[in-house]
Amino acid sequence: MTDEPIKIAILAMGGEGGGVLADWIVNLGEHNGYFAQTTSVPGVAQRTGATIYYVELYPGANIEGRRVPVLSQAPLPGDVDIVLASELMEAGRAVQRGFVTTDRTTLISSTHRVYSIAEKSAMGDGRVSSQALMDQARSAAQQFICFNMEKAAEKTGSVISAVLFGALSGAGVLPFNRKQFEETIELGGVGVKPSLKAFDLGFSLVREGEPEESTAPAKLLTNLEKASTGDLHPRVVPLVDRVCSLPADVAELAYEGVKRLIDYQDPAYAALYLDRLEALAAAPGGSDRELLRETARHLALWMSFEDTIRVADLKSRGTRFERVRGEVRSKSDQVLHIQEYMHPRLEEICETLPSGVGRWLAKPHVVNRLVGRMTQSGRTVKTSSLGGFLLLHGLAKWRRFRRSTLRYKLEDARIEKWLARVKNLAAMDPVVALEVVQCQRLVKGYSDTHSRGLKNFEVLMAAVDRHQKVLGAPTLRELRNAALADEHGFKLKECLNRHALTAEV
Repeated sequence: MTDEPIKIAILAMGGEGGGVLADWIVNLGEHNGYFAQTTSVPGVAQRTGATIYYVELYPGANIEGRRVPVLSQAPLPGDVDIVLASELMEAGRAVQRGFVTTDRTTLISSTHRVYSIAEKSAMGDGRVSSQALMDQARSAAQQFICFNMEKAAEKTGSVISAVLFGALSGAGVLPFNRKQFEETIELGGVGVKPSLKAFDLGFSLVREGEPEESTAPAKLLTNLEKASTGDLHPRVVPLVDRVCSLPADVAELAYEGVKRLIDYQDPAYAALYLDRLEALAAAPGGSDRELLRETARHLALWMSFEDTIRVADLKSRGTRFERVRGEVRSKSDQVLHIQEYMHPRLEEICETLPSGVGRWLAKPHVVNRLVGRMTQSGRTVKTSSLGGFLLLHGLAKWRRFRRSTLRYKLEDARIEKWLARVKNLAAMDPVVALEVVQCQRLVKGYSDTHSRGLKNFEVLMAAVDRHQKVLGAPTLRELRNAALADEHGFKLKECLNRHALTAEV
């Protein structure tokens, strides 16, 4: 019998049963002649750092006179036998921390993704490549076992911890048989049936692999084809007809843009979107396919800017309540409370009002200072209560007057100026115009995030206006990437100085 402990690290987020999984492994060991110990180090928050559970199993507990060993309380880099990760990024974190090594570690991970705060809050596309994470994990581990455990958990009505436990059994890296694993779940006495079902699926997927998707040919209709053959509202039919007149690759994006803007405002607003897109297509150089495609994408995103009305609308929708209930796995007979932490700035209040009133309130005077003091501390709105729901629902209904608000006037003017710039550059060089279109990625989000991104965008556009005759596409792309890399604009300023460019906003 070896005198070396079996060292297991579990990386799991809140609500995924990481603690239950650690307890199962401890109970599995203790009921089968092993000393066992578990410790945990909680993460900072739900998705800025998962909890790390550490388990050590040491043989000989069933031997009379065997001394109780002193076990470690935390995993050490290069000294872990098994790593269980409930999500792909957590597998990457385990590799980064040095817990996974090619000479000894079996890494078992789910392949689904839950994007981190850093990925979501990035100025541009901050997502880490899932394929890169998979490649990194595969090259770092002695054995890498992975499949979509979230999908398996949903299929069985259980949680990822039970699927992981089944995968651990199926991997055959612990000195226990399947019956001993299953007995451990049964001894827990809580949620035994769904847990055993999830365990069985996890075990089977490791031993037999995931079933291959059917490769039988099938007639697939695009979204646009489905729309044109289905029943549409009379006000939407002309919009779909206009979309169909665009080149096929542009039309697919434009159709999604029309859907988004009808949901955001109304069919008339979607018609304005198509007016702008068709005006670019008719302009000199504007018929470039790639330019039209990217404009269709980014124009729809900008025209559906996130104001307080949009935020209230999204937070008070029935589909959101259903999604939250599904995410927390709340049962139909359970009471679910949802609280929104809101901190609107004075600027958001001014921009939600009719433009004349909003401009007046934004000027320094007694009312301005009074409202400003009221916004210094945020407030909590319980949208699951009648009062909280009606507050946000009422604000969402204000969208019928959105065109009169200060925010709409400001964004509409910015969009028109941006499109005029694109048309002007398209006549000279569609490639440069394309880079300007993609600069819209800087204008995103809400509140401070939107404010910082807009400032970088305006600095960049000022440089384009000032140096458009000498500014090439590669330089503009480099400037945009610098702006996306730093929301405060320091890297953009450095890049402008490096190219001896000036920008006056």
